Amino acid sequence: MRPLRYAINVTLDGCCHHEAGTPPDEETMAFWARETARADAMLLGRTTYRMMEDAWRRPPDGTWPQWMDTWEIPFAEAIDQARKHVVSATLDHVDWNAELLHGDPVAAVRRLKEQPGDGILLGGVTLPTALVAAGLVDEYVFVVQPVLAGHGPRLLDGLPGHLMLTPVAREEFASGAVAAHYRPA
Repeated sequence: MRPLRYAINVTLDGCCHHEAGTPPDEETMAFWARETARADAMLLGRTTYRMMEDAWRRPPDGTWPQWMDTWEIPFAEAIDQARKHVVSATLDHVDWNAELLHGDPVAAVRRLKEQPGDGILLGGVTLPTALVAAGLVDEYVFVVQPVLAGHGPRLLDGLPGHLMLTPVAREEFASGAVAAHYRPA
């Protein structure tokens, strides 16, 4: 059974909005490129899929945009090439190396986990809460940003109970961010 890893940037006060933390830098982008490469698939809800596609899909001419720094390209290539599974009740099709999952998302993710592979990288805010509540997440990777956002979507907001986690790894970045890896206790 392949593991499901929930990975996300989060501020000290639990905000998960993609613009709430510190700006991406070479060190954290390299970290996210490695995390993406550790999985053989990504699992995203509609909102996160569209946001990632808008930012990281390779343009039709095959050339990355000029605004992109060279140190962003490894992450861009990793996410662009990744196999993606998208959970959505409103989309009728997806592309960008993606498959739309139909029906009950918990049952669909259970089926994905039963397939052989290196792991599934889960992103987003809403879908992860349902999958954590169902006990499907095997590892958590939180890059905690040294910022107090004060507002925005919160990490696992609405989880029906608390979940004890065991720390398994930690990495500090020059920006002050800390990548913390946990598994359910």
